[in-house]
Amino acid sequence: MASISLACLCFTPLLAVEQELAIDARLNEQIIMVPAGSDGQARLQTTVFRPNGPGPFPLLIINHGKDTGEPQYQQRDRFIYMATAFVKRGYAVLVPMRQGFANSSGSYANHGCNMTANGQAQADDVLSTIAFARQQKWIDSDRIVVAGQSYGGLATIALGTRDVPGVRGLINFAGGLRDDGAGCDWRGELVQAFANYGANSKVPSLWMYGVNDSLFGPDLVSRMYGAYVGQGGHARLHEFGVFKRDSHGMIASRDGEKIWWKETEPFLREVGMPTEEKYAVITPPPLPKTNFARLDDIAAVPYLQASGREAYREYLARMTPRAFAVSPTGDWCWAEEGENPDARALETCGKKSNQPCKLYSVDDYVVWQGSTPVDTAATAVGGSGQVGSP
Repeated sequence: MASISLACLCFTPLLAVEQELAIDARLNEQIIMVPAGSDGQARLQTTVFRPNGPGPFPLLIINHGKDTGEPQYQQRDRFIYMATAFVKRGYAVLVPMRQGFANSSGSYANHGCNMTANGQAQADDVLSTIAFARQQKWIDSDRIVVAGQSYGGLATIALGTRDVPGVRGLINFAGGLRDDGAGCDWRGELVQAFANYGANSKVPSLWMYGVNDSLFGPDLVSRMYGAYVGQGGHARLHEFGVFKRDSHGMIASRDGEKIWWKETEPFLREVGMPTEEKYAVITPPPLPKTNFARLDDIAAVPYLQASGREAYREYLARMTPRAFAVSPTGDWCWAEEGENPDARALETCGKKSNQPCKLYSVDDYVVWQGSTPVDTAATAVGGSGQVGSP
């Protein structure tokens, strides 16, 4: 779903699982359970972000994609960078995990290669989230915009075929669904799904796809968009070119905002939604750079054995944001892209080591502080403080 990487080592082999990130008090983050399903008995694990104050606030709903593997093992999505941008502008933000995903109850709705039905089934849960939101006093039920990434983008455009009070606009980030099952012409099915949605479209939409999207390339995007508008759908397509290694994960990247906000701002204005910043969200100060060693001095990283140094060499080829953590036991972990890679690297490393892990490098600089026993010995004989393998 997104270009997010994490790698770790422990001398006792364990599965590398990223840890749940801490609740972000800056954005008044909380997790609630939203009723869904035909009988209202299912519960959607939903992340809420909102400004300070009673509201009512205009609402953004962000719909997640589908990772490979079983949906119940997928982690809670937060889309923290997009959520932050909208909270600054006075929006409440809801990120619902649909039925069968993460800690939501209910069953994942799978209609195989029928992409029209898949999108509509997922849209049912988005509709339940909107119905819940409209009942809350802190939500302005007349000013709602819905966005989605990947499978969430397909669900978002499917939602646009419904009569949903208050929904003024849809934003589709790399929307679609891939199914490599035998006999499934998923590309053709996607084109047909968007044609069906376009014929019944009731809400204007903004589409964003990058040319190096690993799932939905330019030719397929052209076919999907052409089918949608050809059947009467009201949409504007922005193809933003190359984004890092894979533009499919642009919305989840710290660096994606400069691309998506440039197009989103005029679209929001067109549909009568606010765009001016109203609230300050404090940005944590960056970790200070140290002079322990050059970033590319692989031999200087403390504690690592040969395999760890090879891992650090690989880490240096990764894209920012990124972080590398080490432990006195020789354990290590690096994380790339996504939300708070420094926290993810530290927490996952800490789960694998029986001694505390510390960050060695963040983005393009070294943050290591203090000394190691080998470092002290090197300094005692006039060394530079850069150390090799213990």
